[in-house]
Amino acid sequence: MRKIEFTDVSLRDGQQSLLATRVRTDDLIPAAEKLDKAGFWSLEVWGGATFDVCLRFLKEDPWKRLRDIRAAAPNTKLEMLLRGQNIVGYRHYPDDVVEMFVRKAAENGIDVFRIFDALNDVRNMEVAISVAKEENKIVKGVLSYAISPVHTVDYYINIAKQLRDLGVDIISIKDQAGILSPKIAYELVKRLKEEIKLPVHIHAQTTAGMAEMTLLKAVEAGADIIDTDVSTWSWLTAHPANETMVYVLKEFGYEINIDLDIVLEVAEYLKEVRKKYAKYDTADKWPDSQVLIHQIPGGMMSNFINQLKENNALDKLDEVKKEVARVREDLGYPPLVTPTSQIVGTQALLNVLQGERYKVVTKETKDYVKGLYGRPPAPIKPEIMKKIIGDEQPIQVRPADLLEPEYDKKCEEARKYGARNDEDCLSYCLFPQVAKEFFEWREAYEKGEALPPEVEEIQPEKSPCIEKAPIEFNITLHGEQYHIRIAGTGSPIEGRKSYFIRVDGRLEEVLVQPIKEIEVSNTSVSLPSEAVLAGRPKAVGIGDISSPMPGKVVSIKVSVGDKVKKGDILFTVEAMKMENEIHSPIDGTVTEIFIKEGDQIDPEECLMRITPD
Repeated sequence: MRKIEFTDVSLRDGQQSLLATRVRTDDLIPAAEKLDKAGFWSLEVWGGATFDVCLRFLKEDPWKRLRDIRAAAPNTKLEMLLRGQNIVGYRHYPDDVVEMFVRKAAENGIDVFRIFDALNDVRNMEVAISVAKEENKIVKGVLSYAISPVHTVDYYINIAKQLRDLGVDIISIKDQAGILSPKIAYELVKRLKEEIKLPVHIHAQTTAGMAEMTLLKAVEAGADIIDTDVSTWSWLTAHPANETMVYVLKEFGYEINIDLDIVLEVAEYLKEVRKKYAKYDTADKWPDSQVLIHQIPGGMMSNFINQLKENNALDKLDEVKKEVARVREDLGYPPLVTPTSQIVGTQALLNVLQGERYKVVTKETKDYVKGLYGRPPAPIKPEIMKKIIGDEQPIQVRPADLLEPEYDKKCEEARKYGARNDEDCLSYCLFPQVAKEFFEWREAYEKGEALPPEVEEIQPEKSPCIEKAPIEFNITLHGEQYHIRIAGTGSPIEGRKSYFIRVDGRLEEVLVQPIKEIEVSNTSVSLPSEAVLAGRPKAVGIGDISSPMPGKVVSIKVSVGDKVKKGDILFTVEAMKMENEIHSPIDGTVTEIFIKEGDQIDPEECLMRITPD
């Protein structure tokens, strides 16, 4: 019987699917060392959300993570997921940035590049594929799977032919939402083997509970490589368990060279690691059969839940799911994979929260309709196009052809903020604000002036002489769990103390009437350096500018005293990984600005005030 190869995706997609990508490098290295000896064809360890999360939340250098894993696993090919012209970000980057990124990824340890485009627009994959081949690396050309009237087997065979002509080594089927059925998998793989004549790799999430059947039928049809997780980081919105698939395929007589004794050791280790990150382990503990209808990936669903909680609108989740399907049809059935999943999802959420479809349109949605993300699988509905971009005509060229080279310019900027090498410059090109904050934190940390993030995970022995005052904690009330973080203090009001707290990320002001107090002897503890929003009023008038959803201020385009016209861009907010341009609703003069770049904001706040002309 044929030999079937395995790629372990636990250290990238497994933790991304189950633990919000929050696992630190130090906790991944022991697993990588053992997996390196288990006989896997490759280990997927980088790309996707790992890059963003390392910088944004973990305060780790993603390039150092790659080098550390390379050192820990020298005998196994390391693989990354690359979003074509989007690299690991959420917009198109110029060709010079794509080229530099691929070369540096190869230099730092990547052997296999799994390259996809959210729209299956092969033009957006050309540069990354070409450079990876120049670096003598293995390239998987990806088919992003979706269900729609246009996503037929014939459609995917046509995409695969284009990828073969670009010189890819392997055709990869990417089923990020767990919706690829065993029947379609068999038909698609069989035709790929007959007509494309390249090795076939298949990646299927277990969200709907049928991925094991899908992988088995794909192997029967001729698939050569399958993706699995170590069992204790598998299932739910992740992937089939390695141990299970090895057992099943061996029983059918396929040749498998995986050492299960080593995998079981890793499973025991990762089971304990998972407990450490329990607060991120929030996926439902059962399959989501509805995903076959709404096609929403697990990570995207958790984003919806958090955003709806922040807007006190969790009861609208079912409405949002239905709206996702409607928006996706409006926009030509894009697959729900990064970044189009965020584009469709954020727009659907706004449509529901605003009570009117496309009343507020994100910058990314406009860019998508203009063709700046590529060619949609099906035509966008004309009435939707008219509503979003008016009489403007979509572009017909490859989107990156419209972008000027920017690596050298961005690198010069980055070095002013603390970038030390080409890798830092690339981090800044991809995520300017996030990288800048990381560089600043890194410098302060090296001087002993900053703490590592989430120090609450460290549990020192409690001294009997010190009372500890928690500043971040979970509470359970009537069976519901809430995450609380103290963000700052306000001015006392009639003898009561004012505190600003975040409840599941939503900022609230609470007034506390002390009844009994104790002294806390550890006076060196200070509150997090979040903006204290006591001076930010509520938005009430027509000139009080607010944001449609919670987020972070990325850039401010105006100053006090500026004259603005209705529709002018005032500032940009990042929410759900998308940038939303906030426009002036009136003609007038900017009289007050209550925000600065990097501030966290909430929908009820007045962020800027414009006096009408």
